[in-house]
Amino acid sequence: MISLAGRDILHSWGRFVLTGVGLGLLIGVTLSMAGIYRGMVDDARALLDNSAADLWVVQQDTQGPYAESSSLRDDVVRSVRGLPGVARAANVTYLTMQVREGRGNDAGSAGGEGRDVRAMVVGFEPGQPGAPAYLVAGRHNTRSHYEAVVDVRTGFTPGQRIRIRRHDYTVVGLTRRMVSSGGDPMVFIPLKDAQEAQFLKDNDAILNDRARTAANPALNRPGVPGLLEAIQASQAANHNVNTVLVQVQPGVPAESVAAPIRRWKHLEAYTRAQMEEILVAKLIATSARQIGMFLVILAIVSAAIVAFIIYTMTLGKIREIAVLKLIGTRNRTIAGMILQQALGLGLIGFIVGKVAATAWAPIFPKYVLLEPGDALRGLVAVMLICALASTLAIRTALKVDPAAAIGG
Repeated sequence: MISLAGRDILHSWGRFVLTGVGLGLLIGVTLSMAGIYRGMVDDARALLDNSAADLWVVQQDTQGPYAESSSLRDDVVRSVRGLPGVARAANVTYLTMQVREGRGNDAGSAGGEGRDVRAMVVGFEPGQPGAPAYLVAGRHNTRSHYEAVVDVRTGFTPGQRIRIRRHDYTVVGLTRRMVSSGGDPMVFIPLKDAQEAQFLKDNDAILNDRARTAANPALNRPGVPGLLEAIQASQAANHNVNTVLVQVQPGVPAESVAAPIRRWKHLEAYTRAQMEEILVAKLIATSARQIGMFLVILAIVSAAIVAFIIYTMTLGKIREIAVLKLIGTRNRTIAGMILQQALGLGLIGFIVGKVAATAWAPIFPKYVLLEPGDALRGLVAVMLICALASTLAIRTALKVDPAAAIGG
C-alpha cells in the first residue's frame, strides 16, 4: 500500500521540516519552563544543604530567615548550645542586597564604582554551620573583617574588591552552587561585618535617635543615673542575628531538640523537612502555579499549531484521499496515515525542542534543571497532543466522497 504520509512529507519536506522546527522551539520553551521550576526547587534544597543544619532557630511566630524576616539576639546561641542533643550551634545572618564592585577595580575606575550584583550576603562564623562548604578557587576567610568568599555566579574573582554598605571587602575565595531560594548567588562575610551591614544604623540616624532620647524628660531624671547613656550606647550597638543554625548529635532526632526550644526558649525551631516544606510548598508556590499556567497555555498553542498544519495538509490532498477510497482503501488505513504524519511532526518537534532547551539552558539567569524524567514525560505529552490534534484532519478525510476522485 502506498504510504500517503511518507509521500506527502517527501513532496513538501521543506514546509514539514520548518513546521517541525517551529514546533520544536515551542516545545523547547515548554521544557525550559519545567526546568526553571525544577531549578527553583533544587536551589531551595541546595540552600538547606549548604547550611549544614538540622534545625533552624528563628524568631517566634515567623517562618524562618528565608521566607520571612527574623531577628533574635546573638546571645541566644549560648543557651541553645547547652541543650541536650546539640552538637554545634552558630549565629548566621542573611541579607539580600546589591553588592557592588568596590573602588580600585579597573571596571569602576571611571566612575569610582562598577557594576552591581544582586546577591544574598551571609554572615557566618568560620568552621560553624552556615559557612561555605567547599571552594573551587582561593581560600577561606582568615581575617575577622573585610574578606569575602563569593559564588562563581557573582562574576567576581579572587583579589577583586567589592563594596557592601559602607565598607570594601576583598574576595579571597570562590565557591559554587551556593545560592538563595530565589537563585541569587551568595557572598560570605564575617558575622560581625554582616551584623553591621544589616542591623547597624548609619551615623546620621544614630545622632538623630540620640537627640530624640536626650530630649525625653523621663530619661533625664536625677534619680536614674546612667540610664540615658545606657540607652544611647545600646542604640549604637548591634547584637542581632537572623537565625541560629543547629547540628544535632548523631542518632538524636531533630524534633526532640526542637520541642524544648519552642517550649522554654520562646523561639521557633524548624527541622529540615519543615524548612523544605516552607521553601518549596509556600515560598515558591506562586511561581510554581504561574509556570504551570504557562505550560498549559503552551500545550494548547502546540495542539492548535499541529491541528492547523495537519488539517491544511489534509485539505491539500483531498483528491488523493478520494482516489484511495475509490480503490477500496479502508478508513482505518487512511486515518493511520494522517496519524503517522502528525506523530512524525511531533517527533521532529520534540527532538528540536530538546536540543534547543539543552543548548540555551546554561545561559539562563536562573538555574535550569532538565531532568530525564521530565523529557520522557514531555515526549509522551507531545505524542498525545499530536494524536489529539490530528482528529480534526482525520474526520475531514473520512468524510471525503470517493466520487470526488472522478469529479470535475
